[in-house]
Amino acid sequence: MEAVVASVSCRSFSTPISSSSSVAADVDRRCPPSSAGSRVVCSQSLQKDFGRLHLRSSQFLSGTDIGASAPAAGATHGRNFSMAIRANAAQVLNDVASPTKEETTVVNVDLGDRSYPIYIGKGLLNEPELLQRHVHGKKVLVVTNTTVAPLYLSRVVAALKHGGNNVQVESVILEDGEQYKNMEVLMKVYDKAIVTRMDRRCTFIALGGGVIGDMCGYAAASYLRGVNFIQIPTTLMAQVDSSVGGKTGVNHPLGKNMIGAFYQPQCVLVDTDTLNTLPDRELASGVAEVIKYGLIRDAEFFKWQEENIDRILDRDTSALVYAVKRSCENKADVVAADEREGGVRATLNLGHTFGHAIETGTGYGNWLHGEAVAAGTIMSAHMSLKMGWIDDDLFKRIYNITARARLPLRPPGSMDVQLFEDIMAVKSKSCFQPFMVLGIDFGLFLTEVDKKVADGLLRLILLKGPLGNCVFTGEYDVKALDDTLRHFCRA
Repeated sequence: MEAVVASVSCRSFSTPISSSSSVAADVDRRCPPSSAGSRVVCSQSLQKDFGRLHLRSSQFLSGTDIGASAPAAGATHGRNFSMAIRANAAQVLNDVASPTKEETTVVNVDLGDRSYPIYIGKGLLNEPELLQRHVHGKKVLVVTNTTVAPLYLSRVVAALKHGGNNVQVESVILEDGEQYKNMEVLMKVYDKAIVTRMDRRCTFIALGGGVIGDMCGYAAASYLRGVNFIQIPTTLMAQVDSSVGGKTGVNHPLGKNMIGAFYQPQCVLVDTDTLNTLPDRELASGVAEVIKYGLIRDAEFFKWQEENIDRILDRDTSALVYAVKRSCENKADVVAADEREGGVRATLNLGHTFGHAIETGTGYGNWLHGEAVAAGTIMSAHMSLKMGWIDDDLFKRIYNITARARLPLRPPGSMDVQLFEDIMAVKSKSCFQPFMVLGIDFGLFLTEVDKKVADGLLRLILLKGPLGNCVFTGEYDVKALDDTLRHFCRA
């Protein structure tokens, strides 16, 4: 199958820092073109994880009470469920099974009666029972985009109707890109749902990347005051991050994801084979979120990434499955502890305050989300270094793995200090200031446009201490923030 060809645009990249280079100064401005091409990979066995919860398929399928929910009847069709992982599991069991078929990993997001499974594995779109068991009504609306629909829509429809399943399946195909993540485009989903008479027992299915997942989820949260929905993420970014945790919404011209809701899916179905058609640039974008988990809470995972980043970029199957699984475990842990981002969940936004400013300031869709987050993470690490919260060695490691992942190491030249400060509400005192973005002069506008601004104070996620530790705080040296902005941007 041919890979979708990504548009090529100029981005600021650099090479890894050498051990003798100066960290603060070694940020250059070379701009090689992005690449996108088809890639065929061979199926490899699933890699065992590092001491996390493994479960024998015989125990799992029999429903043995060991801290994980057993799947519904019929779960064994065509596939061995050889391991199940619960986000807050206290027990660790050795996987002594010898699977003869492809394994499916199941990570549970533990939210009481709203808990749901994340299925991870190869070829899951070819396992119709997985999808059908989470569709409760007789009507389904698949929300996808112009890129993904030709590749996977027919397979999803076939899976839903497999075995003569009596279900009405409709679809709505949106334009592809962050620039279409807005209320105007979202209305097409509502229009289709109303015209096809979707009822309160219907299920919305998000088939695509983060934009489709966020929009479909918000449509499901608000249509008829809430209907079921399922996530089928097809990009690495969506598989490791945005499809898990129930954040849904659309952008406003003045701020990213400013309109939305927390709304959990019935399940997340991650078929890692869909990454075979993902452009290289999109794959690298997803790696930015994988790196994040290692930095904020999972030092061993970060060390694994340093050793295996080339395998991920080369689309090694076992490396991809492991990266997705470990990322989802981390995300599930955090969501189970803090679903609505009242505390620890905010740490998942490392690099996002700077990154969202880049996306807003350059116009949605010009930089991929992961590209902006990567540059934002470097800026956050630089600020942490300036305050003495991390050492020079850790900064170099962050810089180097970002460079190896072929991600930007600094914001684009169009982002100056003033634009960052305006969008991030750095100097906000709940006062009105002129504001211009996307070529639109909004005149007097309350500058608190970042969701992490509270009571006029911008809070940031910064690294502090050894690898795997961070803080979400408004207590930082403002001069260090200013120094970082001026280091990476023109005045």
